[in-house]
Amino acid sequence: MLLALLTACGGCSSGPDSGLSSDPTAREACTDKQPLRQLLWGDLHVHTALSFDAWVYDVRLQPDDAYAFARGETVYLPPLDGQGQGTTAVALSRPLDFAAVTDHAEYFGEVYACVTEGVPGYDSDICQGYRESDAASIQAFGVRLAAQDPERFEGLCSDAGCGELSDSIWSDVQRAAESAYDRTAGCEFTSFVGYEWSGATNVVNLHRNVLFANAIVPSAPLSYFEEATPEGLWSWMSASCIDAGTGCDVLAIPHNGNLSNGNLFPDDLDAETAEVRAKLEPLVEVYQHKGSSECLTATAGLLGAPDELCAFEEYGRQAATPCEDDGTGTGAGGMSGLGCVSARDTLRGTLIAGMAAEQRTGINPYRLGVIASTDTHSGTPGAVAEDDYLGHLGSLELTVEGRLAEPGLNPAGFLDSPGGLTAVWAEDNSRASIFAALRRREVYATSGPRISLRMFAGRDLPDGLCDDPDMVAAADAAGVPMGSLLADGTGAPSILVSALADPEGVPLQRIQIVKGSIDASGAPLVEVFDVAGGDNGASVDLSDCTPLTAGSAALCAQWTDPTYSAGEPAYYYARVVEDPTCRWSWRDCLTLPEAERPDTCFDEAIPQTIQERAWGSPVWAE
Repeated sequence: MLLALLTACGGCSSGPDSGLSSDPTAREACTDKQPLRQLLWGDLHVHTALSFDAWVYDVRLQPDDAYAFARGETVYLPPLDGQGQGTTAVALSRPLDFAAVTDHAEYFGEVYACVTEGVPGYDSDICQGYRESDAASIQAFGVRLAAQDPERFEGLCSDAGCGELSDSIWSDVQRAAESAYDRTAGCEFTSFVGYEWSGATNVVNLHRNVLFANAIVPSAPLSYFEEATPEGLWSWMSASCIDAGTGCDVLAIPHNGNLSNGNLFPDDLDAETAEVRAKLEPLVEVYQHKGSSECLTATAGLLGAPDELCAFEEYGRQAATPCEDDGTGTGAGGMSGLGCVSARDTLRGTLIAGMAAEQRTGINPYRLGVIASTDTHSGTPGAVAEDDYLGHLGSLELTVEGRLAEPGLNPAGFLDSPGGLTAVWAEDNSRASIFAALRRREVYATSGPRISLRMFAGRDLPDGLCDDPDMVAAADAAGVPMGSLLADGTGAPSILVSALADPEGVPLQRIQIVKGSIDASGAPLVEVFDVAGGDNGASVDLSDCTPLTAGSAALCAQWTDPTYSAGEPAYYYARVVEDPTCRWSWRDCLTLPEAERPDTCFDEAIPQTIQERAWGSPVWAE
């Protein structure tokens, strides 16, 4: 199928001369344009059969298929039929507004050579093992991404010409994004050109999704094989895109700090590096199928009082040892569930580290907005429903037994979650508008539900905004939205936060404001304040997963920081929490007779219920 797609591209090249559009940035003006911004839903982390760790599990969906799925069309997952096509029909009940396919760039050429008969390298030992899903062959691909000086498969790539094949795949990635993008005034769907840079030095997660603002992109993606450090990636982003004078714009989105042993967000950046990072990485993916990186049980007490709601999709890191007594050190092995946990493996600790860096260098490298995505490896962006979860690794997780397996051949098994969604407040559904919202951080993350969340902050917000029919206009005029820096002032910050429950979900239990600060002595502190709703005693009937709800369809609060101290830097973000529902794993357990349930169904460490949530991008008072 991939060969057919490449042929259909007609020999197109990539970048500004691709021929995909005479003006890659031109489009009709959107009919639905809202100056106070509208809420759009998307998934910016999606893998298809182009990724080495997707095809091997019988995923055959291409970028075109992933975009079709995002728009609500039916696609087919394994098992494969005699023609090598999927047979399990899947579709979204609620289409997305935008998406980006972000396949691993590291093995574009190698995968194509291994799965395309007649291409040089197809008969190599590594390719034969790969096609057979041989565990040792798959491991051989992954191990190279953990090397400090990574090298490609010499025999395979010297024969197959992996670089040229990769360039062809990159052309097809662009063509698929262009084909899916609605440039009409209807603005029904927005697609972005992107890919994943997948460095994992010392088995530490350093991954970034590289997202381009428009169809003007470099001639080839930069992978871990060409540049094995984030600094090298940033230099390439600047030289080949932002500073190239072509109209190219780009940002990188790091993800899975929870698996980085403190290395994804180092605390020793100099001013120059901090400035580059602040410019190129304004966001962090705080949640996806490999768990939550907001906060972790192992480090929550290092920054303040323990927070019981940190025990949410922790991906097996609950009992990990902190890196040094204060959690400031680094370790290795996080992607294999090994090594220590740093406070900077979490959003809260990283935001603290950013403010500390600003005190030291004058630049905050970690003024980060938050998004969530699926990181699906089945080509199904936006498939986040707990009650309809089919896994993220194709044939490996399409059965209940496969999903509930202990981590092993299935790298995560029951530890996985369905992943989350990115919510954007943008004027219209276009690349320019959504990318601008991402850049200014007026975005937020959810663990799957479509909770509507709005937050504004100021030092002189008018009273009574929750009851004001023009609440958003008044707050927008008097304050700043999520993702912003508050202007200097001496008054305590006041925050307006409003949330609406997902109309197809369960009620909201509470809204919290999470505050992080650094006092005059340099000591960090994180505090959590319930500002609307509270622990309402809602529960779940575990015999059939019926939610016993007690929450609200809407919550709103106007809150002024009671512990504010002028001159001390602080950040504030909203966390909105639903009433409890069944976790996908318990739903799977209920589909089996009790005598046939695997041991994981009786493991007390695996929660039977969860409280889904939304996390807003912070505002900063610095």
